[in-house]
Parts: sequence; C-alpha cells; structure tokens
Amino acid sequence: MSSPEPIKFTDGAAYERFMAPWSRSAGALFLDWLAPDSGRAWVDVGAGNGAFTELILAKSAPSSVCAIDPSDAQIATARQKISAKQVELSIGDAMALPYDANRFDVAVMALVLFFVPDPRKGAAEMLRVTKPGGIVASYTWDVMRGGTPTQHLWEEMDAMGKPAARPPSAEVSRFAALKALWAELGIRDVETRELVVERTFADFDDYWLSMVVSSPSGIVGKLSDAESAELQRRLKDRLPANATGAITVHAWSTAIKGRKAA
Repeated sequence: MSSPEPIKFTDGAAYERFMAPWSRSAGALFLDWLAPDSGRAWVDVGAGNGAFTELILAKSAPSSVCAIDPSDAQIATARQKISAKQVELSIGDAMALPYDANRFDVAVMALVLFFVPDPRKGAAEMLRVTKPGGIVASYTWDVMRGGTPTQHLWEEMDAMGKPAARPPSAEVSRFAALKALWAELGIRDVETRELVVERTFADFDDYWLSMVVSSPSGIVGKLSDAESAELQRRLKDRLPANATGAITVHAWSTAIKGRKAA
C-alpha cells in the first residue's frame, strides 16, 4: 500500500465546490457560539479562499479582518470574492504570523489547526497576536472519530489499497488534545463544543464532482478507469439516496475557545 501525498489546497475554485459549503455551515455555528461583540479586530488564520472570512463579515460586523493563508492561489480566489475595505488578505505561515503582538480582539483558525505541522506553534502564534482578554478559538473536523465530510471516501479508498491523505496533525482534533493545548498555553475560560452539520447533494453525480473530483488530493487523476468505476460503485452502495436521488452526508467538528490572560 503506497503512502498518500500530503493534502495541498492550491485551487480556490475547486475548494469552493469541495469544502466551502461545509465550511460555511460549520462556520456559522462556530460564530454563533463565539458570539463576539461587533466592531472587533479579527485575524483569520488559514483563510483559504475566504469562505470563513465572508462569514465573519456577514455575521460579526468586524472593524477589520486580517485573513492569511500559505496558498497564493487560494488568496487570489479570495481577492476575487472579497472587496470589503476592512479586509486585508495576505500570504503567510500560521506558525510565523506577520503581525505585532497584542493586535487582535479575536484570533480564529477555521478547519486549519490539524493541517498545521506544529499545532502548538500555530496556537501559540494566535495567542501572541491576540490582545489580553481577547478570544483565541479554533474548530477542526473530528478526524479521529470519523467526523470529517470525507470519511466515506477515505474509508473506501483505504479498502481499495489507495489510501487518501489525512491532515498531518489529526490528533489535535480530539477534545482532550485541544483542552490540553489551550491549558498549556495558559488560555483562560476555556470552553469546547461539538458542531454537527449536514450537506445534501442533488444526486450521486453532484457528490462525485464535489467530494471526489474537486478533492485537493487529486484522487481521480491517480486512479485507472477500472479503479474509478470501482470507487463509484463502493460509494453508491455506501451512500443511499432518497426517493428523488438526493444524498445527505453528516459531519461534525470539535471547537474550542478561550481568552488570553489579562
């Protein structure tokens, strides 16, 4: 069994179809739970193509948002979508944020922390740039308990001897790991919550195009025609459609929030 290549998000348009609808559903629940005051300065670390940044603008009335991501292609897509003057989009590393200490009221990672090679360093950087008393928060798919939207695909790929890439720091998606990390960093008033969402695809073709063809792992291009047909058969058997052919998939994430000590 060959080892999968690391997941790389370099196509903003494909990401829009693949993960942005999931990001918006979970992100809306996350922001409702954070419930920050309006007029706050935010940093959105690992902003991707701007899906969560758009939610911050729509739901939280920020004074400013600094959205940063390592992929120039993702940021280019975000720039095409977001023109709000209070948003600054830039390319950069979550483990070395290009911001002064104590700058932001709210620091968030939306579906990002488990992709950071060193989650502690990423969380510490969020804490560093947050003002005393500010919010430091994150949510990731609950990979270790099968909560990711791609779980069905991953398991069928594994069964075929074609393992799909997982986030490199998947262990940090556990509640216990998140609580331990926030406690180690001295973050106060820590709370956690499970965020459960669902997505309905019009039919199997919609699911296949969205979750397989648009996957950043480039799965289809690595399969022969016979293997692709086998994967389709497996997924059709696994994902029952309703009377109209629609397929509903559930996912859940682990969320954590706390405040920087004053």
